[in-house]
Amino acid sequence: MCGIIGIVGHPDSHTASLIYDGMLVLQHRGQDAAGIVTSDSNNITHRRANGLVRDVFTEKHMQKLTGSMGIGHVRYPTAGSNSADEAQPFYTNTPFGVSIAHNGNLNNNEDIINGLLEYDHRRVNTSSDSEALLNLFAAEIQRSLNGRPGGMESLSEDDIFRAIERLHLRVEGSYSVTALITGWGLIAFRDPNGIRPLFMGKNELEDFTEIIIASESVACTTLGFTPDRDIEPGEAVIVRLDGSISSRICHSETLHRPCIFEHVYFARPDSVIDGISVHDARLRMGELLAKRISEQFPNHGIEAVIPVPDSGRIAALDLAKYLSVPYREGFVKNRYIGRTFLMPGQSVRKDSVRKKLNTIEGEFKNKVILIVDDSIVRGNTSRRIVQMARDAGAKKVYFASCSPPIIHPNVYGIDMPAKTEYVAYNKNNDEVCEAIGADLLFYQRLDDLVEACLSAGSNNLASFDCSCFNGVYVTGGITEEYLKKIESIRNDKAKTTSPT
Repeated sequence: MCGIIGIVGHPDSHTASLIYDGMLVLQHRGQDAAGIVTSDSNNITHRRANGLVRDVFTEKHMQKLTGSMGIGHVRYPTAGSNSADEAQPFYTNTPFGVSIAHNGNLNNNEDIINGLLEYDHRRVNTSSDSEALLNLFAAEIQRSLNGRPGGMESLSEDDIFRAIERLHLRVEGSYSVTALITGWGLIAFRDPNGIRPLFMGKNELEDFTEIIIASESVACTTLGFTPDRDIEPGEAVIVRLDGSISSRICHSETLHRPCIFEHVYFARPDSVIDGISVHDARLRMGELLAKRISEQFPNHGIEAVIPVPDSGRIAALDLAKYLSVPYREGFVKNRYIGRTFLMPGQSVRKDSVRKKLNTIEGEFKNKVILIVDDSIVRGNTSRRIVQMARDAGAKKVYFASCSPPIIHPNVYGIDMPAKTEYVAYNKNNDEVCEAIGADLLFYQRLDDLVEACLSAGSNNLASFDCSCFNGVYVTGGITEEYLKKIESIRNDKAKTTSPT
């Protein structure tokens, strides 16, 4: 999972400062690396490195990032992406100078790289699918020109739309993209299923309309832009340096299937994604989960509902309300520890859990408590949290997950572990409960999760990508062979022995 942003600002503006602030807002989507590319009418400047946004960019770097348009990227660690060379945005000189920031995962990356070498005579320097996507986009722009003479002035919006149409035909997987052509304009496009989010906002000035495109709407509102709309599945939007906008659906068969895990965990609660309020969806998750608990255990005896901060907090509010049980804050979070789901290795993840949370003993002592979290992946964090509650004196510890059991690999940009490392893999509810040390365990039903998200919006979504829960992949090319390859890359042994 990554965060991307692109801005075309007023000709006299220092757009890099806005992009920097937007990346801080999107920092929850990636803490491993960050980068910015900016452009004026003739040149580009760039800075990218491993680390948090605040650490990658100093005042000296920001002063050098000149120009009124630019793109930015925050990355979280994935298998094989530890090198600073794979920090985005990526850049290629030909044609005209193209930069790209990508959120998602290409499932046919090897085929793309081989095709680029054989048919387009372009060599990719890293194993990154984002660099392959950059070169593919650049190659298709070159093909759109079809040998026409002239410089950048010959490049039209139609050339870009044709390039993206052909790119869609060669790519399988998830991709939300912001791209920059030096001195020409900003381009944004989304895969035909709209798996990863992409949102657009505007800032109406007296003599210019500034445009922002970002992974989440919260980047727009925080920077003072007026939210406009989501980029549609298969749609491309072009914003020229002078602020003019054009858009087109560049795929003949689109079916909107956004990733439901955005609402469970990744997205900020103050975002609206594909017309769905993340905050409202999480409240509804808590309500529906409470209904299930009431139906199955009407005499549950729960004396306090305690969330795991921060992603379990919102659902816990309405869960407690529906059960007529006090909502209590029993865990104190260390704000200076990153999101444990995004930690690169299992040993680092375990260590961070011990440092991340502490208990308020009085909220647990001699009580039957229900702990609420967004999900259970490996179970190590959940097990540690349950034990912390017992150490604080809880009489009984129940545990509730706002999402169903995770039992399948995610192949669309979330670097979950190998499926054999999921605590729920090949286990029933009682076995998972025993594995995390709880007295009772409640999982959300998948149909309730879907209902929670759909009821929090006013759109006509076909449905969601729920592949990590049900194993149904919305794109082609997800074979058993491909899944086995993903398993071999993602297991903890491979991660701890791979070079860094």
